[in-house]
Amino acid sequence: MKAFSNSPAIVTDTQYFKENIGKINTADDLVADRRLMRVALGAFGLQDDIDNKFFIKKILAEGTLDTGSLANKLSDERYKDLTRAFGFDLGVPSSKLSSFGAEITAKYRQMQFEVAVGAQDDSMRQAMNAARALPELVTSESGESIKWFEIMGNPPLRSVFETALGLPDAFAQLDLDKQLEIFQDRSSSQLGLDSLSELADPEALDKLVQRFLLRSQIESYQSSVSSGSVALMLLQS
Repeated sequence: MKAFSNSPAIVTDTQYFKENIGKINTADDLVADRRLMRVALGAFGLQDDIDNKFFIKKILAEGTLDTGSLANKLSDERYKDLTRAFGFDLGVPSSKLSSFGAEITAKYRQMQFEVAVGAQDDSMRQAMNAARALPELVTSESGESIKWFEIMGNPPLRSVFETALGLPDAFAQLDLDKQLEIFQDRSSSQLGLDSLSELADPEALDKLVQRFLLRSQIESYQSSVSSGSVALMLLQS
């Protein structure tokens, strides 16, 4: 992580952001600067949207205060996190805060490190993301169901839970309330979780992450060798 953070590309991007973000007043200003956009979107794992300027501008400009805003309608919670962070719907946007540049660039370095790790092992990237994001989410003041819906609306976190709990691809086609019920039941029976807040405990979080990595490895083996070979390897190990 230290070596990655000191790489020329990361140093250049983060320095430029910290030096120039304070000049930004509106969503239009931000979208007009591709270098700032690269860091802003990358900090929330949304770097693939860098060319969707109109879409990002609309999300940022509408904000989250209005329940009917685009960010509030999207199932992917990362867009809401991005919009809240910049606060262009507030009187004074976060870009004017002295600490904002350092806050976003720290998130950017972490997220881009996870992307780099994911280029070699996507399961490890998802595990790192879960270990970083879940403690903050599960200790929020939101109700239990709301926390679950936030996880269900966050593709990387949802993938970790689906894999760790052995849920099939077709699971996502079920009614949302039914999905919530199954997530809660399996988390209780397989992980011993009666509440998501228990994942604030490092041991409980580690159990989830380890289970996810183990199931990911098994699925990887199953996709490359026969089920008989998998059984043999498990018996020999």
